[in-house]
Amino acid sequence: MSEQLRFIVEQLNREPFKKSFNLITFDSLDPMQLLQILNDVLAEIDPKHAMDIREELPEQTIRRMCALLGMLKYKPPGNPSDVSSFRQGLVSGSTPVVHPILHWLLQRLPELKKRAYLARFLVKLEVPAEFLQDDVINDTSHQYEELVESFKTYHKECELLRTSGFSTAEIRRDIGAMEEEKDQLIKRVDRLKKRVDSVSNHQRMLDQARQLRVEKEREESLTHQKQEQKNQLFQAEQRLQRAKQQLKDLRQAAADANPESLMKRLEEEIKINSYMVSEKLPKELEVMRRSVQYLQKISSEPAMGQADLQELEDKIKEADSQINQLIEKRMMRSDPMDDKLTLYRQQASIIMRRKESKAEELQEAREELASAERDLRGRSQAQDSEGGEIIRTDELKRLVGKLRGKSVMHKKKRQEVSELRAEYGVLQRTEEILKQRHETVQHKLQTMEAEKGISGYSDTQEELERVSAIKSELDEKKGRTLDDMSEMVKKLNSMIVDKKSALAPIITELRSLRQCCQVLMCCERNILGFLLLSITRALLLLAFQTRETAVKTKESSQEYEEKKAQYESCTAGLESNRSKLDQEVKALRDDTSQEENRYHYINSMSEVIEKQIQRAAEEMKAYVSSDPQEKKKAIREVYMKNISEQELLGKKLREKQKLVRESHSANMEQMKLWSDLHTLMEAKRQSFIQSQSQTSIGRVIQEGGEDRLVL
Repeated sequence: MSEQLRFIVEQLNREPFKKSFNLITFDSLDPMQLLQILNDVLAEIDPKHAMDIREELPEQTIRRMCALLGMLKYKPPGNPSDVSSFRQGLVSGSTPVVHPILHWLLQRLPELKKRAYLARFLVKLEVPAEFLQDDVINDTSHQYEELVESFKTYHKECELLRTSGFSTAEIRRDIGAMEEEKDQLIKRVDRLKKRVDSVSNHQRMLDQARQLRVEKEREESLTHQKQEQKNQLFQAEQRLQRAKQQLKDLRQAAADANPESLMKRLEEEIKINSYMVSEKLPKELEVMRRSVQYLQKISSEPAMGQADLQELEDKIKEADSQINQLIEKRMMRSDPMDDKLTLYRQQASIIMRRKESKAEELQEAREELASAERDLRGRSQAQDSEGGEIIRTDELKRLVGKLRGKSVMHKKKRQEVSELRAEYGVLQRTEEILKQRHETVQHKLQTMEAEKGISGYSDTQEELERVSAIKSELDEKKGRTLDDMSEMVKKLNSMIVDKKSALAPIITELRSLRQCCQVLMCCERNILGFLLLSITRALLLLAFQTRETAVKTKESSQEYEEKKAQYESCTAGLESNRSKLDQEVKALRDDTSQEENRYHYINSMSEVIEKQIQRAAEEMKAYVSSDPQEKKKAIREVYMKNISEQELLGKKLREKQKLVRESHSANMEQMKLWSDLHTLMEAKRQSFIQSQSQTSIGRVIQEGGEDRLVL
């Protein structure tokens, strides 16, 4: 019931109703308002019902609504023969009657609109037989039936044209573009004919080009057939393997089977199936029927209030007390014979429960087996259609092993990710705390600077440092980019030279091939011209047919425009009233939001001022206190100490910078002298190595000469 109400409220809040209801306001509507909403929904389906129900009698309203609902083929829930109770509920505007009607109408709104529109033209008039004996009335009725049939055909054609996605404007644009392309192609064909006429043997070249194209198409079809035959062969091999495996399994099953075992198996299956059919399934059906009857009974009853629930709880308590009393009486008058029978009854009930549980397990196993067989059949069919390979047992084991390894890795990575997330949360919290402390310190520093008359000193200092850092980074980037650009220019120049040298022989071959290609292109364009002429003829025939259909649809569109104007005039008045109410509601909401914002702003400002007063009192207390340790804790003293330390540090750094600047030129000269000395020593080392090598060569030559003299 709540789902039904929620659906009705959602649909009424949307276009074209825009009622702005919620579940409480919609449920609290009186019967007249509920009937007016029902009338508005019916007016959306059929505009003839757009009116205020207070301006007509209740009998006329109910007659009109019932006629429209009957035309829309609405069937009230419950007993269909009880029409009087349905009419009485509709007259009184009762929610059990109106809510199902609204739910049914809002579910099928576009379909019902179409049905109401068609009913005005397709409802057949019942003429008595004695009036049909007149020739004029008979001819008129036949003409009316013919018009109804023609309306059906025209409506179907109109729906097809609407759903086809084509429009006359688009077709005209396409035809104009095609005519322009046709003119351009004719001009090109004329130019190409003039060029080809001067070429000798152009007809022979055309025949050869046509033959070449035919052979290429034949080659493509043959390759396609070859691939299809390969796929079919592969699928046949797969089917053969599966059939062999099934035959092997059947032979193994038949080898172990004998008539006695088969008979026993069949008897067991018959017993199980007979138990399922005769005992288990009827019980389940009976339980389901009882639950359905109970739910139907609950749904047919009206909504209960708190008093009804309390009364039911009291009845339940009384029934529980009576059951307890009966159990006590039974225990008091229990005889020993019943005690002996209870043991057997308990055993029988235990056996029945076990039997039922085993039957349920068997049914579940059968369902799982059937689903597994369906899955296997579907997968085998998919494999046959796709031509893929079936995964074997060893491959499946290998895949399972891989998946297990990956799952272990996944768990480890997941644990690492959770640890990193926890660490990230801790770091984020520390960052927030540090930011808060930094903000408090900055605020106190700004107040102290304002007191001293040097407000903005820290900001300007930080800005200067930031600008200097940015300038140094930009200088470094400029130097790097200039070096990169020079290297890139060198690489590009070298690549251009290499490409030119590599493309020189290809260009010479391309010139000779281009001339042959031009001749073949001329031949193909002649053939394309003839094809385009046939295509344009077909398109002109299509355009002529679309013009005829446009003339037919024009008449129906005129009637649609008239009905649309009536609907727009009716909705304009309702829209004006709704817009006024929306403006008033918007103005009131803006006022409330402004007041709420002002209230929250004042509260937050008061809290901020209280915190500032508290901090100022603590600072004053620490500053006025006679204890030197307490004075040192004051923010002023801390910042004065930090300022003095930073000033001393800046003074030392400036002195160091001054010394570096003064000794820069001398140090550069010294470095140059050292580099010159290094080059000089390197030259001496090289000359020494050369002299040593020359002396060793001379000795070798001398020794060789002595050896020759000895020989």
